[in-house]
Amino acid sequence: MFDDACKNAFLELKECLISAPIIQPPNWSLPFEIMCDASDYVVGAVLGQSEGRASHVIQYVSASLNDAQKNYIITEKEFLTVVFSLEKFRSYLLGTKVIVFTDHAALRYLIAKKESKPRLLRWVLLLSEFNLDIKDKKGSANVVADHLSRIVHSHDDDKYPIQASFPDESLCSTRAIHPWYANLVNYLVTKKFPQAFSKEQKDNLDREARQYLWDDTYLWKNGSD
Repeated sequence: MFDDACKNAFLELKECLISAPIIQPPNWSLPFEIMCDASDYVVGAVLGQSEGRASHVIQYVSASLNDAQKNYIITEKEFLTVVFSLEKFRSYLLGTKVIVFTDHAALRYLIAKKESKPRLLRWVLLLSEFNLDIKDKKGSANVVADHLSRIVHSHDDDKYPIQASFPDESLCSTRAIHPWYANLVNYLVTKKFPQAFSKEQKDNLDREARQYLWDDTYLWKNGSD
Protein backbone atom coordinates (compact mmCIF):
# COMPACT_ATOMS: atom_id res chain seq x y z
CA MET A 1 0.00 0.00 0.00
CA PHE A 2 2.02 2.96 -1.31
CA ASP A 3 -0.16 5.83 -0.13
CA ASP A 4 0.53 9.59 0.07
CA ALA A 5 2.36 9.23 3.41
CA CYS A 6 4.73 6.68 1.86
CA LYS A 7 5.30 8.92 -1.15
CA ASN A 8 6.07 11.95 1.03
CA ALA A 9 8.49 9.90 3.13
CA PHE A 10 10.24 8.66 -0.01
CA LEU A 11 10.57 12.16 -1.46
CA GLU A 12 11.93 13.49 1.82
CA LEU A 13 14.49 10.69 2.01
CA LYS A 14 15.48 11.27 -1.63
CA GLU A 15 15.98 14.99 -0.98
CA CYS A 16 18.22 14.21 2.01
CA LEU A 17 20.36 11.83 -0.04
CA ILE A 18 21.04 14.31 -2.85
CA SER A 19 21.66 17.44 -0.80
CA ALA A 20 24.39 18.70 1.53
CA PRO A 21 25.84 17.54 3.83
CA ILE A 22 25.27 14.04 2.42
CA ILE A 23 26.74 14.71 -1.05
CA GLN A 24 29.90 16.82 -0.90
CA PRO A 25 32.70 17.81 -3.31
CA PRO A 26 36.07 16.09 -2.86
CA ASN A 27 38.77 17.41 -0.55
CA TRP A 28 42.01 16.79 -2.45
CA SER A 29 44.09 16.86 0.74
CA LEU A 30 42.34 13.75 2.10
CA PRO A 31 42.53 10.13 0.93
CA PHE A 32 39.51 8.74 -0.91
CA GLU A 33 37.50 5.80 0.40
CA ILE A 34 35.53 3.29 -1.66
CA MET A 35 32.97 1.00 -0.05
CA CYS A 36 31.91 -1.72 -2.48
CA ASP A 37 29.84 -4.88 -2.49
CA ALA A 38 28.55 -7.45 -4.96
CA SER A 39 25.45 -9.64 -5.03
CA ASP A 40 24.51 -12.39 -7.46
CA TYR A 41 23.32 -9.93 -10.10
CA VAL A 42 24.36 -6.34 -9.18
CA VAL A 43 27.49 -4.52 -8.01
CA GLY A 44 27.42 -1.30 -6.01
CA ALA A 45 29.96 1.18 -4.64
CA VAL A 46 30.18 4.45 -2.73
CA LEU A 47 32.98 7.02 -3.11
CA GLY A 48 33.57 9.13 -0.03
CA GLN A 49 36.06 10.71 2.36
CA SER A 50 36.40 10.71 6.12
CA GLU A 51 37.12 13.93 7.96
CA GLY A 52 37.54 13.21 11.62
CA ARG A 53 34.78 10.80 12.58
CA ALA A 54 32.41 12.04 9.89
CA SER A 55 32.20 10.22 6.54
CA HIS A 56 31.05 12.26 3.54
CA VAL A 57 29.70 10.78 0.31
CA ILE A 58 30.88 12.07 -3.07
CA GLN A 59 29.15 9.67 -5.46
CA TYR A 60 27.05 6.48 -5.58
CA VAL A 61 27.22 3.92 -8.43
CA SER A 62 25.68 0.54 -9.17
CA ALA A 63 25.30 -1.66 -12.25
CA SER A 64 23.84 -4.99 -13.28
CA LEU A 65 26.02 -7.96 -14.18
CA ASN A 66 25.65 -9.45 -17.63
CA ASP A 67 24.94 -13.15 -18.19
CA ALA A 68 28.63 -14.08 -18.27
CA GLN A 69 29.49 -12.07 -15.16
CA LYS A 70 26.63 -13.65 -13.21
CA ASN A 71 28.47 -16.98 -13.57
CA TYR A 72 31.63 -15.65 -11.88
CA ILE A 73 32.48 -17.10 -8.49
CA ILE A 74 31.96 -14.75 -5.53
CA THR A 75 35.67 -13.78 -5.37
CA GLU A 76 35.62 -12.75 -9.04
CA LYS A 77 32.43 -10.75 -8.53
CA GLU A 78 33.94 -8.90 -5.59
CA PHE A 79 37.11 -8.24 -7.60
CA LEU A 80 35.02 -7.03 -10.54
CA THR A 81 33.27 -4.62 -8.16
CA VAL A 82 36.62 -3.07 -7.24
CA VAL A 83 37.60 -2.76 -10.93
CA PHE A 84 34.17 -1.29 -11.75
CA SER A 85 34.49 1.25 -8.89
CA LEU A 86 37.98 2.37 -9.90
CA GLU A 87 36.89 2.73 -13.53
CA LYS A 88 33.89 4.87 -12.53
CA PHE A 89 35.81 7.04 -10.04
CA ARG A 90 39.10 7.07 -11.98
CA SER A 91 39.16 10.84 -12.53
CA TYR A 92 39.13 11.37 -8.75
CA LEU A 93 41.59 8.66 -7.79
CA LEU A 94 44.66 8.90 -10.04
CA GLY A 95 47.66 10.13 -8.08
CA THR A 96 45.92 9.99 -4.69
CA LYS A 97 45.68 7.55 -1.80
CA VAL A 98 42.70 5.19 -2.15
CA ILE A 99 41.30 2.98 0.62
CA VAL A 100 38.94 0.22 -0.55
CA PHE A 101 36.61 -1.38 1.99
CA THR A 102 35.22 -4.80 1.14
CA ASP A 103 33.67 -7.65 3.08
CA HIS A 104 35.67 -10.21 1.09
CA ALA A 105 39.04 -10.64 2.80
CA ALA A 106 40.44 -12.88 0.05
CA LEU A 107 40.91 -9.91 -2.30
CA ARG A 108 43.99 -8.67 -0.43
CA TYR A 109 45.73 -12.00 -0.89
CA LEU A 110 44.50 -12.44 -4.46
CA ILE A 111 46.15 -9.20 -5.58
CA ALA A 112 49.50 -10.39 -4.20
CA LYS A 113 49.14 -13.88 -5.71
CA LYS A 114 51.45 -14.62 -8.63
CA GLU A 115 49.45 -17.43 -10.19
CA SER A 116 45.82 -16.99 -11.08
CA LYS A 117 43.37 -16.87 -13.99
CA PRO A 118 44.37 -14.60 -16.91
CA ARG A 119 41.29 -12.44 -16.25
CA LEU A 120 42.28 -11.86 -12.63
CA LEU A 121 45.91 -11.20 -13.55
CA ARG A 122 44.77 -8.55 -16.01
CA TRP A 123 42.63 -6.90 -13.33
CA VAL A 124 45.61 -6.89 -10.97
CA LEU A 125 47.64 -5.08 -13.63
CA LEU A 126 44.87 -2.52 -14.11
CA LEU A 127 44.80 -1.84 -10.38
CA SER A 128 48.57 -1.33 -10.26
CA GLU A 129 48.26 2.29 -11.45
CA PHE A 130 46.44 3.23 -8.24
CA ASN A 131 47.86 3.71 -4.74
CA LEU A 132 45.50 1.16 -3.18
CA ASP A 133 45.00 -0.03 0.37
CA ILE A 134 42.37 -2.77 0.69
CA LYS A 135 40.75 -3.21 4.11
CA ASP A 136 38.15 -5.61 5.44
CA LYS A 137 34.76 -4.30 6.52
CA LYS A 138 31.88 -6.47 7.66
CA GLY A 139 28.81 -6.46 5.47
CA SER A 140 26.68 -5.33 8.42
CA ALA A 141 28.84 -2.18 8.64
CA ASN A 142 28.81 -1.60 4.88
CA VAL A 143 25.07 -1.11 4.54
CA VAL A 144 25.01 1.51 1.76
CA ALA A 145 27.10 -0.48 -0.71
CA ASP A 146 25.24 -3.63 0.33
CA HIS A 147 21.94 -1.92 -0.52
CA LEU A 148 23.24 -0.64 -3.87
CA SER A 149 24.29 -4.18 -4.83
CA ARG A 150 20.69 -5.34 -4.45
CA ILE A 151 18.91 -2.72 -6.54
CA VAL A 152 17.15 -4.28 -9.53
CA HIS A 153 17.97 -2.31 -12.68
CA SER A 154 15.83 -1.97 -15.79
CA HIS A 155 16.71 -3.60 -19.09
CA ASP A 156 17.85 -0.19 -20.38
CA ASP A 157 20.98 -0.56 -18.24
CA ASP A 158 22.22 -3.23 -20.64
CA LYS A 159 23.21 -0.35 -22.95
CA TYR A 160 25.95 0.55 -20.43
CA PRO A 161 27.71 -2.71 -19.47
CA ILE A 162 30.28 -2.90 -16.71
CA GLN A 163 33.69 -1.93 -18.07
CA ALA A 164 36.53 -4.23 -16.98
CA SER A 165 39.16 -2.04 -18.64
CA PHE A 166 40.31 1.54 -18.26
CA PRO A 167 40.45 4.12 -21.09
CA ASP A 168 43.94 5.30 -21.98
CA GLU A 169 45.28 3.18 -19.16
CA SER A 170 48.88 3.90 -20.16
CA LEU A 171 48.37 7.68 -19.82
CA CYS A 172 48.62 9.62 -16.55
CA SER A 173 50.84 6.90 -15.14
CA THR A 174 53.56 8.27 -12.87
CA ARG A 175 55.59 5.07 -12.56
CA ALA A 176 56.14 1.83 -14.44
CA ILE A 177 55.31 -1.35 -12.54
CA HIS A 178 56.30 -4.53 -14.34
CA PRO A 179 54.35 -7.71 -13.58
CA TRP A 180 56.23 -10.49 -11.79
CA TYR A 181 56.41 -12.57 -14.99
CA ALA A 182 57.74 -9.84 -17.35
CA ASN A 183 61.39 -11.00 -17.39
CA LEU A 184 60.26 -14.61 -17.60
CA VAL A 185 58.08 -14.05 -20.67
CA ASN A 186 60.69 -11.88 -22.39
CA TYR A 187 63.28 -14.62 -21.89
CA LEU A 188 60.91 -17.33 -23.21
CA VAL A 189 60.20 -15.28 -26.33
CA THR A 190 63.65 -13.82 -27.12
CA LYS A 191 66.02 -16.19 -25.25
CA LYS A 192 67.86 -13.06 -24.05
CA PHE A 193 68.58 -12.05 -20.47
CA PRO A 194 67.96 -8.51 -19.14
CA GLN A 195 71.15 -6.46 -19.51
CA ALA A 196 71.42 -5.60 -15.81
CA PHE A 197 71.19 -9.23 -14.64
CA SER A 198 74.11 -10.83 -12.82
CA LYS A 199 75.26 -14.38 -13.57
CA GLU A 200 73.33 -15.70 -10.58
CA GLN A 201 70.13 -13.94 -11.69
CA LYS A 202 70.56 -15.31 -15.21
CA ASP A 203 70.98 -18.85 -13.88
CA ASN A 204 67.89 -18.49 -11.70
CA LEU A 205 65.83 -17.12 -14.58
CA ASP A 206 66.96 -19.91 -16.91
CA ARG A 207 66.10 -22.54 -14.29
CA GLU A 208 62.68 -21.01 -13.60
CA ALA A 209 61.86 -20.67 -17.32
CA ARG A 210 62.06 -24.44 -17.76
CA GLN A 211 58.84 -24.76 -15.76
CA TYR A 212 56.84 -22.46 -18.05
CA LEU A 213 55.52 -22.29 -21.60
CA TRP A 214 54.51 -19.08 -23.38
CA ASP A 215 51.55 -19.36 -25.77
CA ASP A 216 50.92 -15.80 -27.02
CA THR A 217 48.83 -13.95 -24.35
CA TYR A 218 48.94 -17.00 -22.04
CA LEU A 219 51.68 -18.14 -19.69
CA TRP A 220 51.42 -21.84 -18.78
CA LYS A 221 53.19 -23.57 -15.93
CA ASN A 222 53.99 -27.28 -16.20
CA GLY A 223 52.40 -29.33 -13.43
CA SER A 224 51.23 -32.80 -12.49
CA ASP A 225 47.84 -32.21 -14.18
